[in-house]
Amino acid sequence: MMAAAPQHEIQSGSQPEVVGSIAPPQRGEFRLQTERVEKLAARLESAGDPEIRATALDLVQSVVELHGAALQRLVDSLARTPAGQQVLSDALENDLVSSMLLLHNLHPDDLETRVLRGIEKARPYLKSHGGDVELVAVRDGIVHLRLHGTCGSCPSSSLTLKNAVEDALFEVAPDIVEIVSENASATTQSGPHLVTLK
Repeated sequence: MMAAAPQHEIQSGSQPEVVGSIAPPQRGEFRLQTERVEKLAARLESAGDPEIRATALDLVQSVVELHGAALQRLVDSLARTPAGQQVLSDALENDLVSSMLLLHNLHPDDLETRVLRGIEKARPYLKSHGGDVELVAVRDGIVHLRLHGTCGSCPSSSLTLKNAVEDALFEVAPDIVEIVSENASATTQSGPHLVTLK
């Protein structure tokens, strides 16, 4: 059984940039543990003995299904009463719990709702840098964003997007296929892009 690492051990090597008291969202426990599981699964796939490999993968699948069945019963039980629904709602504020329910297709919120929650988490950091972000659309798992202010016009806007918005969004919605951003000042000032044909 894999024990969760303490939060202080989970953060990556470099310290986040802090503006005032606002730091960018950090990669969470679920993403780091998922990467570890994927590496271990890759090692199993490359095991020399096909029978041992098949048995190990079957064991992992059985454990995942067991956890999913237990979580399903827990969610169903909580959903029966208003007090239980509040407990579930409070639990969903924890990224690890939210991601685990999503992994088992038990999360009650759709992708767009979770993306909006992630944007709200990233917004204080972006505003501290003179920027903001707007959700344009979510289609087929692809999230379209528009960057505003300094966040959208400075040369490091892609870094700001990656560090602040992407991490916050993937934390609450690891099922996002892709994040596409556009610069709000470029779309409002430059007009249509014309190509000269010769």
